[in-house]
Amino acid sequence: MALDQKKLMILCAAVCFFCVLLLAVTAFFSRGTDAPKKEQKPAPEKIVKNEKPAPATVREIDQETPEPKKEKASKNKDNKKQKKETPSKKEPGKKEEPVVAPTKQEPQPEVVAPAKQESQGFGFVPAKNGAVLCVVFDDGGQRIDQLKKCLALPFPVTVAVLPRIAHSAQSAALVRQSKNEVILHQPMQSINLNVNPGPGAITPDMSAGEIEATLAQNIAEIAPIAGMNNHEGSLITADEGKVSFILETARQKGIYFLDSRTNSATKIPDVAKQMDMGWYQRDIFLDNQKTRENYLAELKKGLEIANKKGHVIMIGHVWSADTLPAFLEEAYPELALKGYRFAIVSKSGGMMR
Repeated sequence: MALDQKKLMILCAAVCFFCVLLLAVTAFFSRGTDAPKKEQKPAPEKIVKNEKPAPATVREIDQETPEPKKEKASKNKDNKKQKKETPSKKEPGKKEEPVVAPTKQEPQPEVVAPAKQESQGFGFVPAKNGAVLCVVFDDGGQRIDQLKKCLALPFPVTVAVLPRIAHSAQSAALVRQSKNEVILHQPMQSINLNVNPGPGAITPDMSAGEIEATLAQNIAEIAPIAGMNNHEGSLITADEGKVSFILETARQKGIYFLDSRTNSATKIPDVAKQMDMGWYQRDIFLDNQKTRENYLAELKKGLEIANKKGHVIMIGHVWSADTLPAFLEEAYPELALKGYRFAIVSKSGGMMR
């Protein structure tokens, strides 16, 4: 009996162990089948989390698209899912659109080419007939610092130097050194007898010999020169006799004469034709008024003349050096771009016959 009881106890223990083992196996498999269910639960949460940043991506797209009108349509399509979840975001979206649009529209007036050209350019007309521009600076020989500003221009100029003053010879030398053209700015008496034309002037009481001697002395002081023009001289240039003496001396010296046309009644053209001699004449005074507006107006008149007859001679003065050379240097690039050429008087092709 004792043995049977032991066997029975062993049998019961085995049965219990088997049951425990069975329960353990059952529990193990039940856990294995439950695990995927637990892992699948967070999946919807991840999808929801990924959907929430959608407004940010829409904004990024809005910033990259150049046309605000198309953005509105794309925003409405992309934000359909967000209407139920975030109804309050509709208003911010509408507020952002007008903020984006003005910032993109503001630069538009600045891009307009005509506005920029009007503010920066001079509006010069294109050159015609091979138009040549000649700039002459009168009254050289006074201040060297002013003269240097005129000689620093990026195109050739002609400088008329007054005789018998402080820097006459030095000024003429500087002009030649700069590869520009020197002429004598010959003083002559004006109609207003109270105006003193300066030293070395031709006056109404001079004889032919005195005129020749005066001119010879003045030329020698600043020689070599290419020509001469009159300083003041409205009385002398209207005197046919005096003009013939002056032009004869110019021919003997091998230099040209440029009529500054200080008097509309000048006899230079008539006498020159009688002598079968060529001459030049001034077309424009650039600086009767020392203002930028006047410079521009006179220059445009000069361009019209150059486009009609192929050349123009424009006279300014060395004493305008504080403003006139800077204006001409500013205008030069556009003038060159429009086809205008620059030359000294003797190479302008503007000799009259």
